[in-house]
Amino acid sequence: MVLAAGRGTRLAPLTDSTPKPLVAVAGRPFLEHILEFLRASGIREVVLNLHHLGRRIEEHLGDGARFGLRVRYSWENPILDTGGGIKRAEPLLAGEPFVVLNGDSLLELRLVEVVERHRERGAVATMVVRPDPDAERYGLVELDADDRVRRVTGQPPGAPGPLRPFMFPGLQVFESAIFDWMDAGAAFGVTRVTYPRLLKAGAPVQGFVTLARWVNIDTPGALAAADAELRRQPFRF
Repeated sequence: MVLAAGRGTRLAPLTDSTPKPLVAVAGRPFLEHILEFLRASGIREVVLNLHHLGRRIEEHLGDGARFGLRVRYSWENPILDTGGGIKRAEPLLAGEPFVVLNGDSLLELRLVEVVERHRERGAVATMVVRPDPDAERYGLVELDADDRVRRVTGQPPGAPGPLRPFMFPGLQVFESAIFDWMDAGAAFGVTRVTYPRLLKAGAPVQGFVTLARWVNIDTPGALAAADAELRRQPFRF
């Protein structure tokens, strides 16, 4: 699932007429880089949640056949934030493990390794994390010595230490049981609500630490940097 419903307010006025996932990076819509990554990783079915200028995204991708994918859409009105958006897409996702990633960032890694680790550890959720001195800006994730997630955005308090801080760039793997931890019809963030709920209950949440190259287009500065980076060295998946 690609989270693609956001308004992209930090990229306005560009995103007043273009949905953020379709903003051009290195000569093509950023969303096409994401779809290329997913297809190269062996994924063939993709769900996108849509809200802001969603018709533009649907018109661009269609059924996904020209990208070698089957693409389906989960519409939101009103917008439901990350967790609410995932929950709304349950009919399209339930029954097997699935990957979720943001529509405005991408890691150059082997997704199969993340999924294998997720299965080996018997996790209900796995968060891909990166070391970053500014980790709190992106949502602080704290891991123990076994790479098990113990705290997300400061919750739950009193988690056993010592813990190591990381940033979360939005790539995650879920078992379909994750939907049992989400409230239908509500707007909520997966890092602010769902992960703390899992951790307080002692559910197994795994971290996957990576140093893989990461780009995002969340701000004008990040967009310019991503464009320059991918023109200099395109992704290799």
